[in-house]
Amino acid sequence: MRRFGLAILGAAMLLGACDTIKLYSDLPKDKNVLFWTQDQRDNGFRALEKLATVRGIPAGGSILAFGQGVPLKLPIDIDAYMKSQRSAGLIVIQDNKIRFEKYALGYSPQGRWTSFSVAKSFTSTLVGAAVKDGYIKSLDDKVTQYIPTLRGSVYDDVTVKQLLTMTSGVKWNEDYADPKSDVAQFALQKPVPGEDITVSYMKKLTREAPAGTKWVYKTGETNLIGVLVSSATGKSLSAYLSDKVWKPFGMEADAFWILGDTGHEISGCCLSARLRDYARFGQFVLEGGPGTVPDGWFAAATTKQADIGQPGRGYGYQWWTNDDGSFAAQGIFGQGIFIDPKRKLVIASNGNWPKATDPDTVGAERERFYKAVQAAVDAGR
Repeated sequence: MRRFGLAILGAAMLLGACDTIKLYSDLPKDKNVLFWTQDQRDNGFRALEKLATVRGIPAGGSILAFGQGVPLKLPIDIDAYMKSQRSAGLIVIQDNKIRFEKYALGYSPQGRWTSFSVAKSFTSTLVGAAVKDGYIKSLDDKVTQYIPTLRGSVYDDVTVKQLLTMTSGVKWNEDYADPKSDVAQFALQKPVPGEDITVSYMKKLTREAPAGTKWVYKTGETNLIGVLVSSATGKSLSAYLSDKVWKPFGMEADAFWILGDTGHEISGCCLSARLRDYARFGQFVLEGGPGTVPDGWFAAATTKQADIGQPGRGYGYQWWTNDDGSFAAQGIFGQGIFIDPKRKLVIASNGNWPKATDPDTVGAERERFYKAVQAAVDAGR
């Protein structure tokens, strides 16, 4: 499989990290995914596993089947909404039944679509699995207990929980427009023999606040969480996700995870799966991760653990939280899994927004759609 370079960028905003993937040889070499044409994104988002080095996430023999629910009745034109969002796929599951499902942009139920930062919530779930399995003893353990090559760095003072909540206090610049920012420089890190490329960069960082006192969105630290899980379990993230979620919960198709330059999954990004399997992951979380994570894991993971400076919202263990009890995994260009436990509701979406992040237009429109679905469920429609 032909390889193309990867660089993961982040932005401290509700819609998720701005993940940047350098273009393959037949596309402009001086541009990245944020600057692909709309057509390039439409085609590329469904085929990143064909352009990059990946590791498979095998599905099992049995498939979790959704029931067929009563078609959802909303006071909006869903077709117009999908067109405005440039949705490739949208599915609404309520009480384990499909209430709405539709595809566009040439995408189909059999196709895969990249997750971007939705993958962060998958990665944090694997931390829960590692705690359940005894590989990670406590979230209060120091990160360096599981990643010895970080010892002697600023991460000596950081716990696993502080990584999960992005409250390490480690200084980090997420400005992807700044060529001197950490996200830009992180992409230029050269591999060091015998060391994961994420560790090589992160161990050079300095502190800006005491650990546990300040929230700053850091895509690099999600990549570090992935290294921690692999180091603790002795397994690749793809294999562990397959064993703990994909096979036992009945995902219908294999998924893929893009690898970084030193052969580790880019855990802050770049998982590629079918829309229904993203919805099944939402259902898995809604049901509490049966048999996979400790009791109460998701109650803590999806509750505000850190204040992000936005009324009614917060950050959990790599999940965006809402004070009404709902929460979401989100990535650029319209990727998302919205979960509302009170209403037994899961909404999964893949898409190609006109802009990577646009909280005031398509982002706000998506939030209104979520609320419209909640209201319809409450009204029995």
